[in-house]
Parts: sequence; C-alpha cells; structure tokens
Amino acid sequence: MSKRSGRLSKHSGQAKPNKPSARLQRLVIPSVVAELPIPSETRCWISDARGRIETFQDRWQKHKIEQFVAADYELVYQSLRYLLQVQSFNWPPLVGRRFLEWGSGFAVVTALASSLGMDAIGIESEPTLFAQGQQTLADWHVAAELIHGNFLPHGADRLADDPTLPSLGHDERNAYDTLELDLDDFAIIYAYPWPGEDDFLEAVFAHYAADGAYLMMFCGPNDVRLLRRVVG
Repeated sequence: MSKRSGRLSKHSGQAKPNKPSARLQRLVIPSVVAELPIPSETRCWISDARGRIETFQDRWQKHKIEQFVAADYELVYQSLRYLLQVQSFNWPPLVGRRFLEWGSGFAVVTALASSLGMDAIGIESEPTLFAQGQQTLADWHVAAELIHGNFLPHGADRLADDPTLPSLGHDERNAYDTLELDLDDFAIIYAYPWPGEDDFLEAVFAHYAADGAYLMMFCGPNDVRLLRRVVG
C-alpha cells in the first residue's frame, strides 16, 4: 500500500467490479462566471502558455501533433474557481482535494488547479507534450505532478461505441498503475474531449469515478460542462 497526500491508496491494478448504478447530474455554470477576477500571475501564466503553444505548433522541422488543441484557459480557470467557491456553500462538498487532468498537454490546467489549492495531477500519453508540460510546471514553479501514460482506467475501452476514438489504442503504461491510485481517488476530473468523444468520457467517468466526484469538460468556445456522479 502506498501513501499519497495523507491517504492510503487502494489501487489494485485491475479492472474494478461494477459499482452501484450511477447517473450524471448536470450542473449549470452561469455566464457571469466570466466576470470572476483572474489574478495577475495567472494571467501571465496563460499568456506565457499561449506563446509556448504557438511556438511549438509553428516549428516546421518538428512533427506536428494533431491531437493537441489549446482550451480557453481563462474560462476554465474561472469555471474551476466557481466550482470551488459554490460547492462550499451551495453544491455538495468535494470528496477530496485531488484534481486530475485527462490529456494534460502543456499542463496549463493542471497548473491552474494547483494555484487554486488542489492536489493537481496531469496525465499525458504523448511524450513530446509530456516534456512540454514538465517544462511548464518547472518554469512556473508549480508543485503539481505529471504522469506519462494512458489516462483510461483498466477496461475502460470496452465502454466505447467507436473503436477509432482518439483516446483509444494508446500503448503507454496505465497511469493509475504508476500513481498507485484509482480514478475514484479524485474529486475533480477535467478533460477537453475531441469531437464525438464527450459521451465516451462521460461513460468512463460514470463507471469509474467516486460517488460525488465532478467531471468538468471544455467543449468549445463558451462551453464548459460540469457533471457530478450521483448514485441512484
């Protein structure tokens, strides 16, 4: 048994048996979330991130990684901040302080979650993007953790209706084996799904996440979706 952030891990390395039937409760993030203030340091991070991403994508001599698109980091930060503020007095409380980013890329959202007091971890399967994320965290002096590997729990691929989804077929080590944690050890999971993949990620979350955990997905301009796993 390993111990991370003061909590014993119950990771088994195997697909878990089916949990009690769960539904996903959709929660509304109001448009006024865009009015929440963003600290100057966070704005500097986001500006720096955009520069890093543009430079990376413009390097003609390097292989262009098609599976990377930057999110609206300001809106994601404001949405995370809103969730952390509102759940403390209106929505059900968090089931912990662990935050997980599926497909962390440059680790920008992982860093933003860390700045908001979360125990933030990012998982990235593409080695070049993983290295970029590590550099981002080092340059910004962020105490978050990145894992190179597959963010899908063991057996999750069977939940996909389409075998060609971008998140399937990765040969990297399962990240949860490296972490010695399971998906239900996390309070908030964040993802930026590719078109047509949001239903699959929701299904994975519903099957493997903790009761009361939140799934936040950036799905395009002005579209941040928030769901909570509820049993029954």
